Amino acid sequence: MSVVEYLKPESKPEDTDSRKKKEHVVDIEASKEELTTKTDAENKRKSFFKIKSSSSFRASISAWHNFQNKVRPSFDVKSSVNIRASIGTWHEFQKKMSSLLRVDDGVDQESDTWCQNLKGRIRPCVMSFPYRIFGVSLIFVDVALLIVILVTTSKSIRIPFAYRVVSLLIALFFLFDVLLRIFAEGFRNYFSIKLNILDAFIVVGTLMIDIVYIYVNTGGVKQIPRLAILLRPLRIIILIRIFRLAVQKKQLEKVTRRMVSENKRRFQKDGFDLDLTYVTARIIAMSFPSSGKQSFYRNPIGEVVRFLDTKHGNHYKVYNLCSEKDYDPKYFHYRVERIFIDDHNVPSLNEILKFTASVRDWMQLDKQNIIVVHCKGGKGRTGTMVCIWLIASNQFTSAQDSLKYFAERRTDKGSGSKYQGVETPSQSRYVGYFEVIKNKYKWNLPAKNPLKIKTIKIFSIQGVGKGNGSDLEIEIILRKQVVFHCECQSSINCKLFHDVDANSVIIGLEGCPVLCGDVKVKFLSSSELPKLYDDCPFFFWFNTAFVENKRLYLPRSQLDNPHKAKTWKIYQEDFAVELLFKEPEPNC
Repeated sequence: MSVVEYLKPESKPEDTDSRKKKEHVVDIEASKEELTTKTDAENKRKSFFKIKSSSSFRASISAWHNFQNKVRPSFDVKSSVNIRASIGTWHEFQKKMSSLLRVDDGVDQESDTWCQNLKGRIRPCVMSFPYRIFGVSLIFVDVALLIVILVTTSKSIRIPFAYRVVSLLIALFFLFDVLLRIFAEGFRNYFSIKLNILDAFIVVGTLMIDIVYIYVNTGGVKQIPRLAILLRPLRIIILIRIFRLAVQKKQLEKVTRRMVSENKRRFQKDGFDLDLTYVTARIIAMSFPSSGKQSFYRNPIGEVVRFLDTKHGNHYKVYNLCSEKDYDPKYFHYRVERIFIDDHNVPSLNEILKFTASVRDWMQLDKQNIIVVHCKGGKGRTGTMVCIWLIASNQFTSAQDSLKYFAERRTDKGSGSKYQGVETPSQSRYVGYFEVIKNKYKWNLPAKNPLKIKTIKIFSIQGVGKGNGSDLEIEIILRKQVVFHCECQSSINCKLFHDVDANSVIIGLEGCPVLCGDVKVKFLSSSELPKLYDDCPFFFWFNTAFVENKRLYLPRSQLDNPHKAKTWKIYQEDFAVELLFKEPEPNC
């Protein structure tokens, strides 16, 4: 879908005045001449791009250039079709672009200076897992030394000089750590958290105690026994160190959550740090809101509730797409709807239509209403449903565009280059199915198409397991139940033919049941083939209503698991699976 088509305002009856205006509209070339200087162009762009998601004006200019590159091919310059005639008035264009681009990235806006660039380099280092583990290790070492000193010098208040030096160095490290975090997070952000304020006081206080006990002779305190007991420094420092360990635990939790979320875009401002992304102003994608031990490395449910209640009050509804996990809906004030989708798998077409109807009803109740969609990691199942809603709500017309957009929003390219969009081919296929349902079938499911699988052909079989297909087993799953199983080695419910010259195998199924609707075909192996998603070498989903000419051909890129680059040493470029169908007998 072109940007012009996406931004095109709703059609209205043309009156005489509007037609006259169109006749005198300046075309593209004339419009370009209005921007007489680069300064004027920049000023117009500055006034236009009030984008929360851009961290700098440079990002705004980049967004402008990207938009120009997308829009330019959509205009018929030869026929002098001008911008205003294509997308309405300039005012309407500004309004629509602003609503499209004004999405909160969850980070504070910062100017693009050498200082901010330095912060960008320091922040990942300070919040890295090895750095935080090193800090925790230092506290353990320090506390262990203190305990040893307490035991060996129980009758003396004098602290050995060697320990005082080690303790001072450790205290200096934590002072340096606090200063780095203040610089990286910003003074206001850092001290907006009460625990950080207390931590800073403790670090400075510990350092002062260490300095005092290096340069001050405390031998005179022995003359005041009660005071010596009260001020026993080692006991005080142990308590301080143990509290610092608790603080480090909080920091370690943050680092672990960031490590688990990888380079997914996080919301990291206003006192929050959550694996949560605004896909649009009214759609949030996030990972599972957890409690107990899982909250150590995933979104703590209490923090998620605090975020949603703070930002959106009673105007949010949560969609839990996990079949394997649940939580008490009271956390989200019982505004929770659950759709049971297995990890790395797809929703049924019926579930998709129910989801879109539910979201539409909720969104229409109030313009402030938003949806919060999550699965376990907030990427595969979440992305599938979010992309479907983007199409359903006319924000995109094609599956490909919605999938690209979701990946752009969910991926934090500043933290890594890993793709964080909808990854499995079957999930992308079902987003494509919905595009057809909406645009071709006008929101109706296509006619049922009951079929039986006649043969399964696997291309480029050499190097896959035994290389002849004899180690393969096949499961066919319908409505989450295994309805057919065959074993090639023992010829149970199938016959195997290995074509050595063609480097392929043909598996003829015997007794395959009638399949109708959403079907999953899963391949197992007795060989040591790598098992990735769904604990099997490869699998795929399809719907029989979309099978054409009784044939379904899926290349490597459209098979779940072989689509991943790390499996390509086994599955060659021309690896593919072809299903040939037949119509069921009339009495079936």
